[in-house]
Amino acid sequence: MTDTINIGRKDVAWSYAATFLQIGVGIVLLPFILKIFSQETVAVWTIFLTVITLTGLFDFGFNPSFARNVSYVVSGVTELKKTGHLVVENRTGEIDYGLFKGMINAMRWFYARAACILFLLLATAGTYYIYTLLKTYSGNHMEVYIAWAILIAINSYSLYTMYYDSLMQGKGLIKRSKQIKVVGQSVYLILAVGLILLRLNLIAVVSAQAASIVIIRLLSYRAVYTDDFKRHLHQVTTRSRKEILSYIYPNAVKVGLTGAGGFLVLRSSTIIGSLYLSLGEIASYGITMQVLHIISAIGGVYLLAYQPKIVQYRVQNDHHAIKRLYLKGCLLLFGAFLLGGLALVLLGEWVLNVIGSQTPLLSVSFILLALVICWLEMNHTIAGQLLLTKNEVPFFKAALFAGGLTLVLLVLFLKYTDLGVFGLILAPGLAQACYQNWKWPITAVEELQIKCCDITRYLRINKKKKDDV
Repeated sequence: MTDTINIGRKDVAWSYAATFLQIGVGIVLLPFILKIFSQETVAVWTIFLTVITLTGLFDFGFNPSFARNVSYVVSGVTELKKTGHLVVENRTGEIDYGLFKGMINAMRWFYARAACILFLLLATAGTYYIYTLLKTYSGNHMEVYIAWAILIAINSYSLYTMYYDSLMQGKGLIKRSKQIKVVGQSVYLILAVGLILLRLNLIAVVSAQAASIVIIRLLSYRAVYTDDFKRHLHQVTTRSRKEILSYIYPNAVKVGLTGAGGFLVLRSSTIIGSLYLSLGEIASYGITMQVLHIISAIGGVYLLAYQPKIVQYRVQNDHHAIKRLYLKGCLLLFGAFLLGGLALVLLGEWVLNVIGSQTPLLSVSFILLALVICWLEMNHTIAGQLLLTKNEVPFFKAALFAGGLTLVLLVLFLKYTDLGVFGLILAPGLAQACYQNWKWPITAVEELQIKCCDITRYLRINKKKKDDV
C-alpha cells in the first residue's frame, strides 16, 4: 500500500491560513502587549522570543533531515543514503514500514537526549543570563523568573516531541498540520489575551504558549498515528536505529551547523545588543524585526509548503515541476516584501500611535535597510532549501562563516563605534552579502537551468488546466 504525497492548492491555502492566523494573533496581541507592558518588559519579551528560536538549534539539523528521509520512504525508497537519494522508477511502490518504524525509533531516541541537553543549559547558563539582565530591570523580577521557568519546561517538551513535525511534513500532511496549527494558535490567542488582561504579563504569554504547544502535539499524534498506520508498524520488524542514524547523521549535522550560523546572523543581534544598548532600544529593534520576520514567513509559505513534494519530484527525476514551483515561490516572496514593506513604512507608526504603544518602531531609513537585508536573506534561504532536497548540504561552511563574521561585526560596531541600532541591522547584512546572498540563488538557477524566458513560461496561469501539484 502506497502513502502517496499529495500536496495541492488546499494545502497551500491552509499554509497561508495558518501563517495569516499567526500574524493575526500577533496583530491582536501586539496592542495589549505594547499598551500594558512597559518598554523594559517588551525588551525582555523580545529576548524570550530569541530564546524560543534558540531552542530550534538543539534539533541540530535533524528535523528537516528526518522529514526529508520520511518523504523518501513514503515515496517508495527502501534504502537511505548518506548523500543523494535513490531514484524510484515505479511510482506506486510499496512503503518499507520496517524502515519507517526504524526511523521513528531513531527520532524518539535522538530528541529525548536533545531535550535533556536543552533543559540543563537553559536551567543553568540561561538562568544566569536572565539574572544578569535583571540587574538593570525595574519591573517585577519574580514575574520574569516564573515566566522563565515555564518557558524552560514547555520548550524542552516541544523539542522532545518535535519528531511529530518531521512525520507530518515527511508524509505530506501539510493541510492537516496547518489545521492543527490554526487550532493551536486560536487557543494561544484566547488564553494570552485573557491572561494579559488579568495583568499576568510575561506569565500570560508563556502560559498561553505552553497550552498551545501541548494541544498541537496531542492533535499531531492523532493525525499521524492512524489505526492503519499503527497496524502496519505493528506487523513489521524494525530496522536498526543505529544504521538509520548513521545515514542521516552526516547531512543532519551540516544542516545543524547551518542553523547555528543562521541563528548567529538573525538572532544574535538581540542577545549581544542587550549587553551594549538600552532595553528601550532593544524593544524598538525587536518589534520592528518581528514584523519583518512575519513578512518573510508569508513570502516563504508557498515553497516551504511544497517541500515534501519537491523531494518526491527529486526521487522521480521531474526537474520541470521543480523549476515551476521554485519560480512561483520566488515571485511570491518578492511580492510579499514589496506589499508588506510598503504597509509597514506607510502605516506602521500610525497604527502604534492609535493603540497607544509605549514602544515605537525604528526610523523609516532603518526599516528600509532591514527590509532589503531580510529579503536577500529569505531569497537565498529558499534557494538553499531547494538544494537541500537533493540530500546535499553545500552551504553549511558558508553559514558558519557568516554567523562568525556577524558576531565579530556586532562586537566591533557596538563596542567601538556609535552606530547603535544601525550596527545591529548592518552587521548581519554585510556578513550575508559577502557570499550567501548571491551564491545559492545563482546555484539554484544553474542547477534548474532557468533562463529569462522561463519566468513567463512557468508562471503563466492556465485557468483551463487544474493545478496537479
